[in-house]
Amino acid sequence: MEIIVDEFDNIRLDSYISTKDKDLSRAAIQKLLENNNITVNDEVKKNSYKVRKGDIIKIDIPEPKESGLVAQDIPIEIVYEDSDIIVVNKPKGMVVHPANGNPDGTLVNAIMNICKDSLSGIGGEIRPGIVHRLDKNTSGLLIVAKNDNAHIKMSEQIKNREVKKIYIALVRGVIAEDEATINMPIARSKKDRKKMAVDKDGKEAITHFKVLKRYDNYTLLEIKIDTGRTHQIRVHMSQIGHPVVGDDVYSNGKNEFGVEGQMLHARSLDFKHPITGKEIHLEADIPDYFKKVIELCDSRMGD
Repeated sequence: MEIIVDEFDNIRLDSYISTKDKDLSRAAIQKLLENNNITVNDEVKKNSYKVRKGDIIKIDIPEPKESGLVAQDIPIEIVYEDSDIIVVNKPKGMVVHPANGNPDGTLVNAIMNICKDSLSGIGGEIRPGIVHRLDKNTSGLLIVAKNDNAHIKMSEQIKNREVKKIYIALVRGVIAEDEATINMPIARSKKDRKKMAVDKDGKEAITHFKVLKRYDNYTLLEIKIDTGRTHQIRVHMSQIGHPVVGDDVYSNGKNEFGVEGQMLHARSLDFKHPITGKEIHLEADIPDYFKKVIELCDSRMGD
């Protein structure tokens, strides 16, 4: 692909390309630049290069690599599916994509079996189609893109905070406020690189919560996040002294219910279909183990 700069100048190279090729996301452009797949006047330039009239930009989009991933017949609940996206109810304990210690048995392996060759390649060969993620022990709704166009447009909605995500969580302790907002920046922990932490130099992270029910030692919450930082809800709730029940990273994980992993479920999603623009609302009921814990808490309150 070749672009001749004939109408603007003094604009960053990556910004200029994104105005000319709507099918390429800014992240994809930057990756092509990093891999020297984009040249200006046959010279490799950084993304900060300011284009000039007459510049000839050449973009070489390499053929997709053959993924080493294997499709696996793993049962998973499909909540919505069409030719552009698929939304699943990820079970607790399932890793989203392969990583060290989890080479297979992931959501990606399951999705590959369902979608065959119809998956966006933007996430790379390890994360095909993955637009956003959920932690291993967080259950609930997750969107997967079947093609690059859908992936780009869903990513833009998420970036622009146009996707409404509602979670249900059981946390330790009794929260006094009926509802509140936690606005605390989050960054990689300086003490433990495997964890995240509230850090004044971190990225903005905003979490809204509303109390659904109070128990003797616990509170059931509905949580909405404006930002999608890694472990955001878990970090924020732990920071205010109400860690999610079962969270073995941001609390000691001990709980009377014998639950392993955080009691956190992505219950609903509201977004616009990336291609048609149609408003979509989806819900996934809380898992059975979660219901049983709530029923136990209710019974103690005499409900």
